Amino acid sequence: MKAALVGDDGALLHRARRPTGRERGPEAVLAGILDFAAELRAHGVEHFGGPAVAAGIAVPGIVDERTGTAVYAANLGWRDVPLRALLADRLGVPVALGHDVRTGGLAEGRIGAGRGTDRFLFVPLGTGIAGAIGIDGRVESGAHGFAGEIGHIVVRPGGTACPCGQRGCLERYASASAVTEAWAAAGQDPGADAADCARAVASGDPDAARVWQEAVDALADGLVTAITLLDPRTLIIGGGLAEAGEVLFRPLRDAVRQRVTFQKLPAIVPAALGDTAGCLGAGLLARDLLGSAGPDPTDLDPTDPSEVTA
Repeated sequence: MKAALVGDDGALLHRARRPTGRERGPEAVLAGILDFAAELRAHGVEHFGGPAVAAGIAVPGIVDERTGTAVYAANLGWRDVPLRALLADRLGVPVALGHDVRTGGLAEGRIGAGRGTDRFLFVPLGTGIAGAIGIDGRVESGAHGFAGEIGHIVVRPGGTACPCGQRGCLERYASASAVTEAWAAAGQDPGADAADCARAVASGDPDAARVWQEAVDALADGLVTAITLLDPRTLIIGGGLAEAGEVLFRPLRDAVRQRVTFQKLPAIVPAALGDTAGCLGAGLLARDLLGSAGPDPTDLDPTDPSEVTA
C-alpha cells in the first residue's frame, strides 16, 4: 500500500508505505487500510495543523466507482466491500474510490506520459494486463466497471487456459508473468523472470529472442484490436515489462506498424510515473472531489517534487 499527503498548493508533504497483510485474510487487509488512513490523518493534524480535506483510494479487481464498492478482488479475497463509505466514516471527509489501473491511467493521462493528449490507452504489463481508456482528462469505467480489460481479449483462440474461463487471453502470452513462465519453459533457471529474459534478449540469446518475440506478437495483436475499437492518439505502456525499454518498444512499434492497415497509428510511449501512478491518480480523484479547490492538476509537473499530486 502506498499513500501520501498533499498540500493545497500541490506540494508533497508526506509519503508512506505499508504491506497489505493479505496473508492474514480479507478482513485484515480492510482493517489495515482503515488504520493506515487514520495514521495519515493523524500525521496531518500533528505536523500540518489539520487533517486532509478529501481522500482518494485505488484498489484492484472489479470496482463500482458510482457506489464506492470494491465488488470483487481475487487477490484480496474481497466481495462487495463498501470501501468508500467505510473510509469516509473513519476519516470524516469526502472519499473517492477508483480501480487501480484506471486510476494509474488517470495520472499518466493528466500529468504523465499522456499529458496534453485527448485520447489515450494506458496498458500496464504486470502480473496480468489491464487497460485504462482516457477521454478528455477522465478515464472511462464502462456501464458495469469492466472497461479496459484488454488482457482478456482472445489473441490465440483455443490457446492457453486463463483463470477468467477463456482460452488464449492476451495476458496469458504478453504479461510479465507469462514471459517468466515461457522463459522457464525454454529450459532456463526456474528462478529467472521476465527481466532476466529481457537482459538475455539484449545480449543476443536466440531462445530469449524467440520467447520475447512471441510475447511481442501477442501484445501487438491485442493492441491493434484496441486501436481499431478506440482510435487512441497515444498508447502508454507501463508495468514491469516496460522497464525493458527499447528491448520492448522497438519490436513492439514495428509489430503494431506491420498490423495496421486503415487505422491511424498512435504514438507508443513508455509510462512516466512508474509504480507511483496509482497513488498519484488517487490524489487526483481526491482533488476532483474538491472541484476548483487547489491548483489545476494538469498544471502540475511530476518531475518537480514540490508539485507531485498524491
